[in-house]
Amino acid sequence: MGTEGASFRDAVERLAGEAGLEVPKESPRQVEREARARDLHEVMEAACGVMRRWLREAEGREALDYLRRRGLGEDTIDRFGLGWSGSSRGALAAAMKELGVEAARLAETGLLRANERDGGYSGFFFNRVMFPIRDRRGRIVSFGGRILGDGQPKYLNGPETELFSKRRNLYGFDLAREAAFRGRVLVAVEGYMDVIALHQAGFDGAVAPLGTALTEDQLGEMWRASPEPVLCFDGDAAGARAAARTAEIALPLLSPERSLRFATLPAGEDPDTLVVKQGPAAFQAVLDKARPLHESLYDILDAGRSSGTPEQRAALRNDLAAAAAKIPDKALASEYRSALLDRFFATRSRNRPGFAPGGALGGGASRARVGEGEWRGGRNGARFGRPPPVRIERRPVDADAARVEQARCLLAIILAHPWVLDEVEEACALLELPPGPCQSLRQGLLGWHGSSPGSSRMLDSATLLAHLHAAELGEAHAWAARATGLPAAARPEAQPAEVLAAWWHFYALLRGKDALIEDRRLALEDWIATNDPAAERRAYRLKEALDAVQRGETGLDGL
Repeated sequence: MGTEGASFRDAVERLAGEAGLEVPKESPRQVEREARARDLHEVMEAACGVMRRWLREAEGREALDYLRRRGLGEDTIDRFGLGWSGSSRGALAAAMKELGVEAARLAETGLLRANERDGGYSGFFFNRVMFPIRDRRGRIVSFGGRILGDGQPKYLNGPETELFSKRRNLYGFDLAREAAFRGRVLVAVEGYMDVIALHQAGFDGAVAPLGTALTEDQLGEMWRASPEPVLCFDGDAAGARAAARTAEIALPLLSPERSLRFATLPAGEDPDTLVVKQGPAAFQAVLDKARPLHESLYDILDAGRSSGTPEQRAALRNDLAAAAAKIPDKALASEYRSALLDRFFATRSRNRPGFAPGGALGGGASRARVGEGEWRGGRNGARFGRPPPVRIERRPVDADAARVEQARCLLAIILAHPWVLDEVEEACALLELPPGPCQSLRQGLLGWHGSSPGSSRMLDSATLLAHLHAAELGEAHAWAARATGLPAAARPEAQPAEVLAAWWHFYALLRGKDALIEDRRLALEDWIATNDPAAERRAYRLKEALDAVQRGETGLDGL
């Protein structure tokens, strides 16, 4: 990679320079800020340890009983690090002082707040069940607390700090992100307990905003993990308002590579109660009925509106067109406009006063059905109404066939060398693959890779093949692994460097230049932030793959 003997900073700058990116110079203030952040994360972990211990002691018995009554098992309680705040405002400060953490330092995390009257500190949380809030890398950045009893607010999030921003973080995202990379559904629900209950029930892609509607930053985080997350709303008026707010926020952010689906819960239920009372199958049924954004958007804009007059119908048409126009990608905006207006003409025209199937209007004279969009030849060839849409028969194009073949080659490399999944799992999950065997096989591969941890996993082709046949993916495997047209990297004797280079090249072709540039930028950011060798390798792989795409290499030459 050309970085042997170079410092971390030098290596980052060298790669960024080759990629045409500029890495900002670290100022002394930035270095100091990063050191402070590391210290604060350590304080948070220590505080979490104290609160987890208290949950298992006598004073936390009521809180532990509450969690058990809500159906949480011991493994789930431990996995999410749930704890007890203590019953007084000074309990945590006293416990942390014994660990060498002064009150002023604890206040920087948001766990204490200053008293203006006496200049001292008091606990931000007390008499609450505690929920650690982690960032995408699994570091505790804040806490949320649920009060026991009738006090208000019922749920309370920590204040904004150097570590914590409510508009950027999602509860449970560190766990859900990994699940999404393995092909699980990423689904946003309302609260802490919903997330935890869903994870316990097997829906480990669940996340929640932190007391507010989803923000642009939170949607961006979700899209980094999944191109089409599901937003799950209550089936009441409040849920409808939340869906409308989210759709309004999302429209200017949509692209062909990222969208949303909307799911609606049965009236009076939330995910927590639904899985407890009816089991995981009931929530799966909710996910199965999730609707694409354009369908939900029409219902949102149409809700409660009348179509009795031309003015009312025109107002709805204008709102539908205006909503589509908010989408920055022109092709996608056009598709949304067409989908929304097609539904408008299919439904609202039939609801017009005087409209009757078969062409009878008003006085019963037979005429062309103008409102329904039909047209008929009139006297002397005159035509009434809107002409029919022009239908163009689309023939298969070489680009589509090439994309399918590129996807086949990428999957065939994995089939021949399953060990590459340790490096490429996340990237593979991000790809928009052609429908059919490509998508089903990718899901099977990611599911197999994530089914057993670390050293217990046998990353060999025979074990993989057995798994795919058990999952009824034998035909998809045979299609991808057929000898015709496969690159040399898909042969068993290929060398590891050749295998990885080829896989990332096909990834680049399928991902697209613009998305690849963004991937490279994010990889560099991760490398700069973590100095992680895996992040370094990913940054270089993406750089090399992008170079090949810019040279016009198709990956299919000579196959």
